[in-house]
Amino acid sequence: MSRTKLTWIALIVLVWTSMLSFGGVAAETVMLYPNIFVDPPASLERAREFIVAGGPSDYFPPLGMSVIVTSLASTVLVWRDRRLRWWVAGAAATFVACEFVFSAVFFWPRNEIMFVDPVGTHAPEYLRQVAAEFVAGHWVRVAGGAVTAVLAFTALLRWARASAPGAVGASGTAR
Repeated sequence: MSRTKLTWIALIVLVWTSMLSFGGVAAETVMLYPNIFVDPPASLERAREFIVAGGPSDYFPPLGMSVIVTSLASTVLVWRDRRLRWWVAGAAATFVACEFVFSAVFFWPRNEIMFVDPVGTHAPEYLRQVAAEFVAGHWVRVAGGAVTAVLAFTALLRWARASAPGAVGASGTAR
């Protein structure tokens, strides 16, 4: 398979997975979070009862790994093209920083407190504080997901324009 075809595939999959991730975070924001965080600790207990068969922890880790793998592959494939390099590398860096590192450092400990530790382990006021921190920090993920998707889509659009039949390449020759 040619490098051009691999680049097309990698960029399309990167846009697709990053938009799925951003869409999932946006859906959580408007559908789940108003119910989960409306009245902690009671709403946290209801969420524990509701989110049993599957939840965000079943969806986001494998999807996030696919975004990371695809963004790294895309970065390698486009690295020689200055018009695309920083769009794709920026998408990768933004996703890793805002969705993975920030989640591991900020959200995972709060998820443990709110949803894994036995009910009654923490005082209601502490649970309200942790829930408020979680909701506030969530906007970092929303912004990071949006920026990642926009950067990935911009890279794909620039690639499509540059590789269209008759397009002039960076060296001034047709591709």
